[in-house]
Amino acid sequence: MQELHLPLFKYLQKIRNTNPLVHHITNWVTIADCANIVRLTGGLPIMAHAPEEVADMVKLSNALVLNIGTLTTELVESMKIAAKAANEKGIPVVLDAVGVGATPFRDKKAFELLDECHIDIIKGNASEIGKLAGEDVITRGVEAVDVQLDLVKVAKNLAKDRQAAVVITAPEDIVVYENDVYVVKNGHPLMGQIVGTGCMAASVLGCFCAIEKDYGKACASGLAVYEIAAEKAARETFTPFAFKQKFFDELYKMDEVCDWMQKISAL
Repeated sequence: MQELHLPLFKYLQKIRNTNPLVHHITNWVTIADCANIVRLTGGLPIMAHAPEEVADMVKLSNALVLNIGTLTTELVESMKIAAKAANEKGIPVVLDAVGVGATPFRDKKAFELLDECHIDIIKGNASEIGKLAGEDVITRGVEAVDVQLDLVKVAKNLAKDRQAAVVITAPEDIVVYENDVYVVKNGHPLMGQIVGTGCMAASVLGCFCAIEKDYGKACASGLAVYEIAAEKAARETFTPFAFKQKFFDELYKMDEVCDWMQKISAL
């Protein structure tokens, strides 16, 4: 395994210098946190869901993030309209496959999005990505279950099948894009004690992919920056809600720590 040093802070500074607009059609539970995390990363969030305007919002945007956490049939139709507009414009589309594997309805709608639009970045936990890759897995609500699979192989298969970057979030995140595989080893267990860290990660991916077309490098870098901020926050706090506030503050200050040790490896 070879150590790979990605231009994390070059990308972060580009985001903060250009303020990409990241359009979300996302879930209601975490919508405010996703908007905040985009702003703290350096992007500009827009959270528009109405089918009458989503295509127009995409025309103004630099990336589109779709999150099916609180999906309805109507919401998915808005997602399809927006994704097709994003495909036409050539901006990246991130799909956060929240809860795929939990119910047939959720699975059906996720596959509709993948089949009817081009998704550039597919993100989920091990069971969500496993389900999208055709594996026999079950998701418990929106939480991952223990998946006894070769996750790198699963991600590679899905990436090849869908011609997309695939991101599996876990204690060690896996990013696959074309012929590249990255493992991101940053983060802290307190991230799992607050609702929404996975949704916010997808929003960070939207920011990074808005400014870098190598989606593997962009996703690995975005996750590393996001999770290094979590590591720094956890050094000073020990309870979930104090951690969340400090986490936001540390992400805001990330351009001050360009010499922080990077824990990204390339397979």
